[in-house]
Amino acid sequence: MMYLDKELSLLNSLNIGEKCVVRGLTSEGKERRRMLDLGLIRNTTVEAALRSPSGDPVAYYIRGALIALRSEDAAKVQVSAL
Repeated sequence: MMYLDKELSLLNSLNIGEKCVVRGLTSEGKERRRMLDLGLIRNTTVEAALRSPSGDPVAYYIRGALIALRSEDAAKVQVSAL
């Protein structure tokens, strides 16, 4: 079980229209590098923008780009409220 600070939540828990700040990543290796390349670095503001009709993936505004992430990937991004 992963320990999560009381003030942190996961990116996949955001509702559409909510904003947050990236606090950390729990992914490793190539997956971590991909997340960093997408702009998910510490102190980056992220906004949940659109949800697909099936509910997964969700599109997020990250550093001016609209990026879709699957829930399993977004669950590896620790965030705090803005």
